[in-house]
Amino acid sequence: MLNDIQRLMAEVQAAALSTREEVDQYHRTYTAKKGAIQALFDQFKQVAPEQRREIGKALNELKTLAEARLQEASHALEQAREVPAPTDLSRPGLPHWQGSRHPLSLVTERVVNIFQRVGFSVDEGPEVETDWYNFTALNFEANHPARDMQDTFFVRRDANDYTQDLLLRTHTSNVQIRAMERMKDMKQPIRLVMPGRVYRNEAISARAHCFFHQIEGLVIDKGVSYADLKLMLQYFVDNLFGGNIPVRLRPSYFPFTEISAEVDVQCRVCGGDGCQLCKHTGWVEILGCGMVDPNVLANCGIDPEGYSGYAFGMGVERIAQLLYRVPDLRLYSQNDYRFLAQFQGWH
Repeated sequence: MLNDIQRLMAEVQAAALSTREEVDQYHRTYTAKKGAIQALFDQFKQVAPEQRREIGKALNELKTLAEARLQEASHALEQAREVPAPTDLSRPGLPHWQGSRHPLSLVTERVVNIFQRVGFSVDEGPEVETDWYNFTALNFEANHPARDMQDTFFVRRDANDYTQDLLLRTHTSNVQIRAMERMKDMKQPIRLVMPGRVYRNEAISARAHCFFHQIEGLVIDKGVSYADLKLMLQYFVDNLFGGNIPVRLRPSYFPFTEISAEVDVQCRVCGGDGCQLCKHTGWVEILGCGMVDPNVLANCGIDPEGYSGYAFGMGVERIAQLLYRVPDLRLYSQNDYRFLAQFQGWH
């Protein structure tokens, strides 16, 4: 057994320990629980009593030497790893991940900028609103069937007086009422665009959500006509989609406008030939509009005999769907990096 100890002593002293691989192999061969040194300790149990003193001393010296070499080599490798490598100033820097803006933010900014270029100002209002600003002032009477057009999230309901109700706004039209009340002296024309988030109690699907985003516009002045509205909408569509794109207005109904219309544009996916997005009609609705109802002007303290105006409103998600061809509205609110990363560098 002494010969085996002396042989291993020579191997331990001669072992190369300059790399991590060599150190790991050394540990597995000699100092591990199933290594050669431990195997000798297992054999030591069978050594004759008169030889144990000499062989035990040699075996302990071997173990001490082997573990000391392992510890020394491991420490040297750790120190070498901590020393930074010389910096090569000629190498290019590491690329930084570029964040992305949310597609709804991109669309909102794009739409608002289009109207700001022709003199519109931006206005905002509260998301928790009273019945007056969300319904009554907009020509929704207490039992008006149009109230059923919008499933409302109520914050507080009064069984005896609906005018005391608090709710999450169902459209950004509440900002129109607040603006007209604030500017009812008409010292200057009202030309506002109003972006914001709205809420409706709807089932969440690929085509609908319980919250979404709108942008509304309002113009009030003397002599404002339906022709002005049509001209403004054509300007908007041309600047949003780029180039002359066919537009059509269909008669519709909204309690707060008269006359009222819905605006369609030719489908940009199929070019009007018909596809799933346009339901094979060749047209896609993008917004609703109309001349502000005289009752709404009167509710806000503006003389409907002396002033007229138009209003329009669009869903940001619908516009984004047309611009970016997003098939599922739920993607906008799921914070999926794979989806959002596609908009890196967009502006």
